[in-house]
Amino acid sequence: MTINEYQQLALRTLNPALEPRDVLINGVMGLCGEAGEAIDLVKKHLAQGHPLDADRLAAELGDVAWYLAETAHAIGYDLETVLRMNIEKLERRYPQGFSAEQSIHREAEASDTEGA
Repeated sequence: MTINEYQQLALRTLNPALEPRDVLINGVMGLCGEAGEAIDLVKKHLAQGHPLDADRLAAELGDVAWYLAETAHAIGYDLETVLRMNIEKLERRYPQGFSAEQSIHREAEASDTEGA
């Protein structure tokens, strides 16, 4: 299955009664909520001694993907385009792959331009 096929299949379960504005709100809020559930699983593992429930974490990642598909749809994008845009940004940011030095330099530049 391609990422766009996933998006099409996932959107079959989108509530058809939602207005476009509400699809956007639901998508972004859902991303935050599902990311929070993933964080909670990792927190319990790292800070509370629980075994990492990889199956449950994978299920939460699937939920994140669903809300990502919904949010992209709400703004008129397919997932392949969103992911391609992200790779292009990363290639510009780190043309030779990740570098701590480039990351630190990038952060310094961003803080220099804040408020401008």
